[in-house]
Amino acid sequence: MKIEADKFYFKGIGGSDKKLHELSFEFYKEVEPDKSLKTVRDRNIEVVLKKKDDSSAYWPRLTKDKIKNHWLKIDFNRWQDDEYSDDDASGMNMGLEDMVRSMGGLGGSDAKPSFDDIDVPSDSDDEDLPDLE
Repeated sequence: MKIEADKFYFKGIGGSDKKLHELSFEFYKEVEPDKSLKTVRDRNIEVVLKKKDDSSAYWPRLTKDKIKNHWLKIDFNRWQDDEYSDDDASGMNMGLEDMVRSMGGLGGSDAKPSFDDIDVPSDSDDEDLPDLE
C-alpha cells in the first residue's frame, strides 16, 4: 500500500481463494501522506487520510473520478460534520442531566424539585382489594 499526496495504490493477496487484488486512484485533492494512517485487519483495510491545506474544506467525494466504487466504504462511527469544530464536539457528548444542569436546572435553579407538597387524590379502585391466593 502506498499513499502519495495525489494518489493511492494498493496491491495484495487476500480472501480464501488467495486472489490478487490491485487498485490505484487519484484523490479529489491532495492529502498529507506522512500524517495519514493505515491499519490492515483480517477482513479489511482502514485508511484515515489527512487533507492538505484546509482540512475543514468539504470534498464531494474521495476520488477525482465521479464513479461509485463498490470496495470503498465510509465509517460513519468516525464521521465528523463540518458544522462542528473540535471545540464544539466535546459539548455534543453531554448527557441529559448535564444539559439540564448547564441550563440552570429545572425551574431555573440548581435545586432538585420536591413533590412532597402535591396532593394526590385517592383512587376508589385501589381501596379494599381482595387478597391474592
